[in-house]
Amino acid sequence: MTEFKYDIIKSIGTISESPKGWKRELNWISWNGRDPKYDIRDWSPDHVKMGKGMTFTKEELLELKKLLTSSD
Repeated sequence: MTEFKYDIIKSIGTISESPKGWKRELNWISWNGRDPKYDIRDWSPDHVKMGKGMTFTKEELLELKKLLTSSD
């Protein structure tokens, strides 16, 4: 398996938490030394293990926000 590195630049907030303590979070993360992106995924309490997630540029996240607010 290919090894990759990540650096959580800024923890923005928790979206939800499972009974086992894993949290779905929105963070600003740099993957493999690249420019940081917004990232939504599940994290173990110690941030060592992670689930599958999605990354967004600022522009993509703003577009998602527009879509969510217009769907009311």
